[in-house]
Order: sequence, then C-alpha cells, then structure tokens
Amino acid sequence: MGKLTLDAADVRRARTLARQVGRPIVKTAQRHTTVSVERATLRLAGLSGADAEGTPWVNRLSDVVRADVGLEHGVSAPVWDALLRGEAEDLVTLAQKASAGSVTFRLPEGRDLTRARTAARKAVGKGITQIDRRRVERERMIAKVGDAPRKPWIYLIVATGDIYEDIPQAQAAAREGADVIAVIRSTGQSLLDFVPEGATREGFAGTYATQENFRLMRAALDETSRELGRYVRLTNYASGLCMPEIAALAGLERLDMMLNDSMYGILFRDINPIRTFVDQRFSRQVHARAGIIINTGEDNYLTTADAVEAAHTVTTSQLLNEYFAKEAGLEDWQLGLGHAFEIDPAVPDSFRLELAHALLARQLFPKAPLKWMPPTRHMTGDVFRGYLLDGFFNLVGALTDQGILLVGMMTEAVVTPWISDRDLALQNVRYVMDSAGKLHEDFHPAPGGFINLRAREVLGESIGLLEDIKAHDNGLLDAIADGTFGLMKRPADKGRGLEGVARKAADYYNPATEILEGDPA
Repeated sequence: MGKLTLDAADVRRARTLARQVGRPIVKTAQRHTTVSVERATLRLAGLSGADAEGTPWVNRLSDVVRADVGLEHGVSAPVWDALLRGEAEDLVTLAQKASAGSVTFRLPEGRDLTRARTAARKAVGKGITQIDRRRVERERMIAKVGDAPRKPWIYLIVATGDIYEDIPQAQAAAREGADVIAVIRSTGQSLLDFVPEGATREGFAGTYATQENFRLMRAALDETSRELGRYVRLTNYASGLCMPEIAALAGLERLDMMLNDSMYGILFRDINPIRTFVDQRFSRQVHARAGIIINTGEDNYLTTADAVEAAHTVTTSQLLNEYFAKEAGLEDWQLGLGHAFEIDPAVPDSFRLELAHALLARQLFPKAPLKWMPPTRHMTGDVFRGYLLDGFFNLVGALTDQGILLVGMMTEAVVTPWISDRDLALQNVRYVMDSAGKLHEDFHPAPGGFINLRAREVLGESIGLLEDIKAHDNGLLDAIADGTFGLMKRPADKGRGLEGVARKAADYYNPATEILEGDPA
C-alpha cells in the first residue's frame, strides 16, 4: 500500500536482523528431532488407532523403539527393518507386539539399512501423496462452489467441547456469514504428549483436536459450502507437545488454517524452547505442502504486556515468524501473521495508535493475509461499551485492509457467548464493512503526522530489539529466557517436553523430512 513513510533501509534492516536472529534457531532445529516428529512420521505412514487405555499406537511403538535403540537415529529405519524381518505384517500389529514386549528393535546396517529406508520412504510417501490429493481437492472445490466474495474473511469460533454440538453451531455460523470456522481446542490439550483418538464429546472450553473430529467437521462444512455457494474454511491448532502430529492430521483431513506460532507454546505453556522450535519447523513444512494458512499468536503478548509499550515485540515476532515460515517453505499467502486491538481505550489517542500499529503490519507484510484480533483485555462487562469497542476494531480492520478478522463479542470476559451474541457481533462486522467499504483506498495518513511517526517509532524499536537479541551469546534463546516476549522467562534447558528431544546421530533418517525438503534420493 505504501501509505506510511517508512524508510526502506529500515525495513530491509529489520528483515536482515530477523534472518540473522532466526538462522541459529533453524540450525538447532535441523540438529534435533523429537518424539512428536517421529510419531508424525509414523502417522504419515498410516499408523493410527489406540490401545484399550486410549494410548495411541504411534506412542506405544515409538516408545519401545526409543527404549531399544534411542531416538537419535529416528524410528523409521528400526521400524521398517522389523517389518522386513517378518516381525509383523503391518504397523498396527507391530505396535501391538512391541507394546506387549514381543519385538526387539535394532539399528540395521548395510543392505538391511538400505532396504529399511526404501520401505519407510515408500510408506511415508503415500501419506504425503494423500496430503497432496487433499490440497488439490480443496482447490477444485473452491473452483466449483466458489470462494468467500471479499476480504477480510470473517473468522468465528465454535467451542462447545462436543464435536456433535460443534457441527450444527459451525454450520449455523457459516450461514450467518462466517468464512472461517475455528474449533477451539480443549484447554490443556497442548500439554498432552499424545493425540486423543476418535470423536470426542467432552472438552474443557473447547473440543479435542483429533483426526476423527477433523474429518467430521470438514465433511459438515463441505456440505454447508455446497449449500451456500462459497467454500467455508476450517481452522484448528497445531501447537503444543503434539504440534507435528496435529499438522500431519490436518493435512490428511484437509483443514485450511492452523494456529501455529513459533513461540506461543514456549511463552504461554512453558514448553521447552528447543522442543518447540524443532516441532514448529516440521509442522510448517507439512503446512507448506498441504496449502494450509498458518495463524501466528502475537496477539497473546498483549494480554500480559502493555499494548503500547510492547508494540515493538509484536512487530519483532511477526518478522521472526515470517522468517521461520518462509524457511520452512510457506509462501506469503499462507502467512496469517497475528496482531491485536488491545490498547486500553482510556489511553489518549488510543484509536490512532491502533491504526498506526495495524497499518505498520499491513505495510510490512503486504501480501500476507494478516489475522486481526479483537479487544479482549479491556472488555469490562459493559456490553454496550464492548459493542462500540468492537465496532472501532472493525473500522480499523476496514481502514487497514486486514485479511482475516476474528469476530469480537461484546460479552467477552463475561460469559461464553450465546448464539444471539454472535448474531449481534456479525451484524456489527457487516455494518462496518458494508458502510466503510473500501475506505482503505481513501485513507492516507499525513506524512509527518501522528500515525506515521508512531509506526516509524515502533519499527525503530523493533530493529533495536532485534539488534539486542543478536548481541546475546545464544541469541533468541537467551532473549526468551530473559522474558523479552510477553514478560515470560523460559530458559532453553527447562520446560515441558525437554525429555522428548534428541540430538540427531550421524545416521539419523526420517523419510518425511527428506520428502518435505525436496530431497530426490
């Protein structure tokens, strides 16, 4: 858009610093694997289901392989070596026998290793081919039934805890105008080191992310898409301890967007930083292959830090998220970078500050479908004030040409919204978008005015922060440990899931990584 008078050299400097800060993290991720990366690989090869206690077979099988030969070699060669030796006729049977203690795994060598790797690549390749088919299926369906008629896409949340209650609510929301349905994940699922199996009917402030729940909701929204004559997108969460596995399941079941932030799990769920960065890179490689749009979580920083003082940390995170995403293969149109309308409305010029921050994000990432989050922190329970504040949020979205707009609810911080609350919220969005139209085409802040000066100030502070991070001995890992983002201090040698990380051995092999990174071997 070019509406802000940003110094092009500053923008280039910011991206250069983000690359310099992010590159050591990528190298660390490349040197490590995790239990969830290995389990995701088994899922891509077709292993599903769970034992009588509900523990997935991918967990059972990978745990035994790790106990026998270690995680650092990857599970693929030992698993397919066992299959080729006749220990079982398929992966499920092998997992069952391993769980019962009747299979011992080894590290194959020579010709046995070559045969095991070839068989593993063939099996995992079938799963990735299925992801490719689902991506083509999405493209064909959009071509056939039509797409959302305009941007921003209206993003609306469903969260009953029961997938069979979520489905009719999601379909109703689509009929009321929602373009994207987000099924909020059950509280605490990000801390489970396994993915529950099957359709679920009990959740806590959300519904469990499972392959069957994905399948059921996708089928229901496909039906509604055909009814409405526009494709309705489905969102869930690829985060937490099972980030790679959930990403793989999303690709297999044709989800369209996934919440996938590089630091959210570290900061807000105390998941080990190394575990998170390794899992995030693999999951984004899957998203890139599947044509899934990621949604990042910068808005969360502003729930714990002041939205004016910490504005530059949002910009810094967006730049890092962009670097990590593109390094993993994602394209600009897949970068739903997050930001939020969270400045205290009592602050003088709060609306102009929000405009400056939103316009800065739009101009720094002109091709990205930015995800604009509504006010939550300063919703007081006064529904009239809240409705007005949501209207201001929608107006900033119109003025700055946002790509994905999460519908704000006037009952935020009071109750879980009723369907009637959702109807009123959607009316608010429709009124502002219909009446403001393409107001962003006419909106040009004064070159030396408040909005331009504020945007340049935030960009300058972001550059300063990236320079400080670069100066740390261990770069971004030290900055995270110091509480730079969201005021959360998370050391690299602590946090949940650390025990599930392994440094790769010289003979490490993972066919999924090989295929996703385009290795023709």
